[in-house]
Amino acid sequence: MPKSKNLVIVESPAKARTISKFLGKDYKVMASMGHIRDLPKSKIGIDVRKNFEPTYDVPENKAKVIKDLVDKIGAKTQVWIATDEDREGEAIGWHLVHALGLDEKKVKRIVFHEITKGAILEAIDTPRKLDHNLIDAQQARRVLDRLVGYKLSPVLWKKIRYGLSAGRVQSVAVRLIVEREREILAFNAEEYWNVIAHLENKKKNKFEAHLLKYDKKKFESDNEKKTKKIVTDLKKQDYIITKIEKKETKKNPPPPFITSTLQQDAARKLGFSVKKTMVLAQQLYEGIKHGEKGHAGIITYMRTDSVNLAKSALSQIKKFIKKEYGAEYGMDVPRVFKSKKGAQEAHEAIRPVDITNTPDEMKKYLEADQLKLYKLIWKRTMATQMACAIMNKVIVDIEAGKGLFRANGQTVKFPGFLKVYKESTDHNNDDDAENLLPELEEGEKLKLDKLDPTQHFTKPPPRYTEASLVKKLEEEGIGRPSTYAPTISTVITRGYIDRDLKQLKPTDVGFVVNDLLVKHFTDIVDYKFTAGMEDDLDDIADGKKKWVPIIKAFYTPFEKLVKEKTESIKKEDLIKEKTDEKCDECGGGMVVKLGRFGKFLSCANYPECKFAKPMEDNKTDEEKKMEKKLAGKKCDKCGEPMEIKIGRFGQFLGCSGYPKCKNMESIVKPSGVKCPECKDGQLIERRTRKRGQIFYGCNKYPDCKFASWDKPLPDKCNKCGGLVVEKKGKPTCHVCKLEQGEVKKKD
Repeated sequence: MPKSKNLVIVESPAKARTISKFLGKDYKVMASMGHIRDLPKSKIGIDVRKNFEPTYDVPENKAKVIKDLVDKIGAKTQVWIATDEDREGEAIGWHLVHALGLDEKKVKRIVFHEITKGAILEAIDTPRKLDHNLIDAQQARRVLDRLVGYKLSPVLWKKIRYGLSAGRVQSVAVRLIVEREREILAFNAEEYWNVIAHLENKKKNKFEAHLLKYDKKKFESDNEKKTKKIVTDLKKQDYIITKIEKKETKKNPPPPFITSTLQQDAARKLGFSVKKTMVLAQQLYEGIKHGEKGHAGIITYMRTDSVNLAKSALSQIKKFIKKEYGAEYGMDVPRVFKSKKGAQEAHEAIRPVDITNTPDEMKKYLEADQLKLYKLIWKRTMATQMACAIMNKVIVDIEAGKGLFRANGQTVKFPGFLKVYKESTDHNNDDDAENLLPELEEGEKLKLDKLDPTQHFTKPPPRYTEASLVKKLEEEGIGRPSTYAPTISTVITRGYIDRDLKQLKPTDVGFVVNDLLVKHFTDIVDYKFTAGMEDDLDDIADGKKKWVPIIKAFYTPFEKLVKEKTESIKKEDLIKEKTDEKCDECGGGMVVKLGRFGKFLSCANYPECKFAKPMEDNKTDEEKKMEKKLAGKKCDKCGEPMEIKIGRFGQFLGCSGYPKCKNMESIVKPSGVKCPECKDGQLIERRTRKRGQIFYGCNKYPDCKFASWDKPLPDKCNKCGGLVVEKKGKPTCHVCKLEQGEVKKKD
């Protein structure tokens, strides 16, 4: 096989295709398909007695990748490592050097913020060596997470249930969600009342004002009687404007997107999961075929915590704003934002590579969801360099006897950056919405149309969404840009957290695991401790600290604690609690147990009596809907009502006449995905008869016999348009097996 003069190695085929367009025939660009080596799956792979020396294995599926790369390397081949510019990319490059048996001194490392011809050629002209500080930081994180996972998970297996696992960052995320849920459960709603006056000025223009004060005190009422008494008095009064205050305020645009803020805004505005946002951003970064420019990246690197914008980008944006919107919308001097402490200042924020690639221009080249995300990035970037919005705010005070009412109005005098972008919040407060008040004058007497007293109740704090969880993790200094998406995916996949619409809710397993960790392994789920560990990893990356002493300082007391708690924690204290309920079958006591599907009631005489049933106050909204749907269903064999019961494979319908009648039926759970084979049926969750393993089959069976072991997803393959399923936690095409990190080619 012919050897290459220059071999450029990247992580993905999509990135390889894009970069190969910019380099000449003397360069061969190939993909490592992600990490080429990793810690072994079957054992811990870390020698804790020899300075935590890791042992790395090459997975079986990477043997061919290595062979193909080695076949291209000759004695005179110059190898270029062009993996991503972050710690993970640096580590992948280092592993490649070792797996391929290369001389690290002869290897050239290139980095770039965007995948364009100019950026790639500039990187080739300015190579560097591998950065061992970044490699050590990634290795420290990997070793630390492996030690926590492999030492702590067996404690959960022994004390709660086999198959559970603990993780350093994800356990803290679970704690946040559990603590918020407990706040909600402990919340006591309090009654309060508002009074709205519907008023009319002399020109017959109508508007509203709210009661601010009564008898010179802030109006507060927690009951109807008190409120109605005040309303009765206020109905008799004259309503006169005593003060009109007008003021002009300026509103500044938000900074450019970093990883976390992009994830949050995409979740709020587009409804994208954090994982989906990162998959789409990766596609936009690695390259899209568009027009005469061919295959090229259209956004800068998407894992960043810096809000810097390149001088060349600022200059281009300034010219574009002046041309498209007018000089009044631009800035004479570029607006500069300050990154948070610890951010990589050498990196850039997430922005379009070329601001003249407007969303309208790119519409014909992008898939629908790609376009939505690109549009969000384009608009936010533009807004950062546009003039402030100028708002006219009006505050009107109206006296009515002992009452003081207030009306607020706002108009946009000059939209500035609001012409292209409006920042979202977790609670959808629309501060920029125009609320017009009619022309009013001080001393003017108003006509009262009606007084509207309304009852309200205080609300508990909201559950976390993916967006608000990312925001909280970032505020607490927990995790880094590259960890948010896998952290959220992991806690959901492991069954610690459920999605209830967009809200994140802890499962019973999540509660029990969290409580064990909080009580017995405090540091692992301590916010400040975890954030401090992230700071240590940053210091390693900056060359300020060495990684082995940091791991040793953590591991020595941790290992001792694990041994101690393995002996002292009693399983029955965690997963079994007595109740006052009696068994429907034998009359014995019932106890609360924790199973694969959460808490349930089980007969205390088990295994002699195997009666079990769901806990009433533990049912999810989905289960309650299912019960409502199945209410009144009769047994096909004896006519008695059917009940939802729990067996070793989860919920099923069982005859209430048991043990006389032992009829059972499975509960059908639709996936919401159409059958790709018959195009008529819907894929539903089913279980195998022998072992109760979940699979997904067409509800038109036996007419249609399509089935898949993998969970179907509501997307279509970017390449062939086939059914997308969740395979090993990744969206993958059921037909062509392509992981959905690559884009369908367009003609």
